[in-house]
Amino acid sequence: MTPAQLRAFVAIVRTGTVKQAAAELELTEQAVSMHVAALRKSLGDQLFTRTHSGLAFTPGGLRLAARAVEILGLQDQTVSEVGAAAGGRRTIRLASSSLFAEHAASGLIDLFTKRANDLEVELSVQSPDQFASLLASRAVDVAIGPVPRDGQLADSGHLHNAKEFLSFDLEVLAAPTHPFAQRRASPEELARATWNLGPSAAGAHDAIPAMITQLGVPDDRQRIFQSDAAAWEETRRGTGLTLAPTFAVRSELQAGHLTRVSGPNNHRRNTWCAMTLAHDPTRTASELMRFIGTPKAVQAMLRGSGVPVKNFRPAVYVTLWN
Repeated sequence: MTPAQLRAFVAIVRTGTVKQAAAELELTEQAVSMHVAALRKSLGDQLFTRTHSGLAFTPGGLRLAARAVEILGLQDQTVSEVGAAAGGRRTIRLASSSLFAEHAASGLIDLFTKRANDLEVELSVQSPDQFASLLASRAVDVAIGPVPRDGQLADSGHLHNAKEFLSFDLEVLAAPTHPFAQRRASPEELARATWNLGPSAAGAHDAIPAMITQLGVPDDRQRIFQSDAAAWEETRRGTGLTLAPTFAVRSELQAGHLTRVSGPNNHRRNTWCAMTLAHDPTRTASELMRFIGTPKAVQAMLRGSGVPVKNFRPAVYVTLWN
């Protein structure tokens, strides 16, 4: 088996046809078919057959699909690590939920990278639903976000190490001039209110969308901003309600720019969790998994690492993946 053959097969699995796989790989259909024919001969398995409803994969073909993604991911990881080692650097790739990335990642990453001069971090904002597949394909080394739902990691077919490390409160907030700042709001009033929310509200299976669902807020009452900070700024003007982790808006509450809204279901306890592959994680990933639950790490996530803003130069590269 060659990487080219595996990439051709994975593209067919992903797109469903040889024609679309060829277009994705910028190859001819004949070239893709030749790669598949070589795989079939090498493995002694048809891998898939064509039917009126599309491609039907053999049990061996399905097993190869899962293994091929992992093999190609290991190849890409190895190339990246060799290149980094040649430059005297180590790189750890993190996937993070939007909520964690905006409010806690910078403190954690800054403190963690200070432990070694040769360490760099690549952070990508991802949907928690993609964590298992990203870890399985070795696209990332560690994923950080909400505690996975029952069976969410097991469904990927790989064993994972999951570590809960930080609990936080999510609350409903408003400007002091908002009517709900003066009195208790009913569930019906909360559902009819205008809500200013950050990008994590547009996802699924994260803290803010879960609370919005619990409050019964329909989509047409939600305004999604490019960040939680932008949503809070709009809320400070007195237009609408917002949701925020309590630790992230402590100064806003103390200054009286925002205030808590009383009412049913207006408070929710959440926990963040770090995940990596249980077998063969990178050395740096194992270091981060041990470090992330320490008191210093938790302090850095909640309040920052104490570095003056003018000196804040973490070795972090942020990439936004679709």
